[in-house]
Amino acid sequence: MSGYLLDTKVLSELLKKRPESAVVRALNVIPVEELFTSSICVMELRRGSRRHPKAELLWERIRKELLCRVQILPFGEREAVLAGDISAELAVVGTPIGTEDALIAATALANGLTVATRNEAHFSRVSTLRVINWWP
Repeated sequence: MSGYLLDTKVLSELLKKRPESAVVRALNVIPVEELFTSSICVMELRRGSRRHPKAELLWERIRKELLCRVQILPFGEREAVLAGDISAELAVVGTPIGTEDALIAATALANGLTVATRNEAHFSRVSTLRVINWWP
């Protein structure tokens, strides 16, 4: 499989009144069948929306404007094993990343995808992961 796993920062950028134009341009040239996200990102979006004063309205917007436009990849045993390896390896060298980032990175690796993120500092610590940052 080839394509891009859009992390939560990319997806939430698209909800802004004025999303970063470079991100929008990048997404406009990628075929829709090459756009993915992780079920972990769905969890992060849901968590964020539940804390909003208009939680259900925001969640409906997320579902209708974002999630319906990407393929959502599940998190299974293969991803769990990879995430455990990533977390352990980074902890050993003293450069850990957050649990959610390890889970997202593992999902991308398991599916041969490049992670599109603004959080390049964390994801680039995973040596075998392809990472792209569309922000200027």
